[in-house]
Amino acid sequence: MIDDFLAGDLTEVEAAVRAAAAAEIMPRYRQLAAHEIVEKNGPHDLVTTADRLAEEHLTAALSRLLPGSVVVGEEAVHADPEVYEALSGEAPVWIVDPVDGTRQFVRGEPGFCTLVALAHRGELLASWTYAAALDEMAVAVRGRGATLNGTAIRSGSPTPDAVLRVAMSHPDYTTDAQKKALLGLRTEGIDARPCGSAGLEYLAVARGELDSVAFNWEYAWDHAAGLLLVTEAGGTQATLSGVPFRIAGGNDLPFTAARDRATADRVLAALRTGA
Repeated sequence: MIDDFLAGDLTEVEAAVRAAAAAEIMPRYRQLAAHEIVEKNGPHDLVTTADRLAEEHLTAALSRLLPGSVVVGEEAVHADPEVYEALSGEAPVWIVDPVDGTRQFVRGEPGFCTLVALAHRGELLASWTYAAALDEMAVAVRGRGATLNGTAIRSGSPTPDAVLRVAMSHPDYTTDAQKKALLGLRTEGIDARPCGSAGLEYLAVARGELDSVAFNWEYAWDHAAGLLLVTEAGGTQATLSGVPFRIAGGNDLPFTAARDRATADRVLAALRTGA
């Protein structure tokens, strides 16, 4: 079933992502009313009407495209944490973040995106990263490379011994213990800054505009699409222990995705000094 789907017309998935953004996200861009913005777990964890309705739209559309598949969406898991267990199941699973970068969306800034990934038995198979306000659609399919607006992209490698540009977990989202683990990035040879939308930071790595990301949370909807995008663009990823990130969880954090193995090794070495 899944092999036949991947061999078929995947532009239908892209069309579904675009349609959800056009119907539920962009009409509310810079038009949100106060009652359409809600705090979930605090002032830095926001959800909007656009998040909820776009996820509902995508859940219906993606389930139709691949009968027998299930959807793990950020808002569905917030309502029922047991939904997350589907990542360890036997059915193909769509991993959805309807609005990644909700704070930017709420502020009326263009740095947000919709993230969709398809996985089966823990293996990432395809992903879509759509920055609607920027009109950018990045697609990755396992073994087939990565594209941005239909053009192949490659992560390349930074100049040897160059100062690495790294986007790391935003301090607003980290505990004191997590901040300590990331302090290793405050070292010579690394220029670390807080991340914005995780999906767009992964895209920046995939297109060679950013050298690495380093995160210490593992929600699959934030990372699945970007991890496949980076690896299919020629990059790599690994957790603190050096093994690949597992989308179902239980990872040794922090972890990194980087333009190449040498960059990943430099970032991991720095992270280990703070862990």
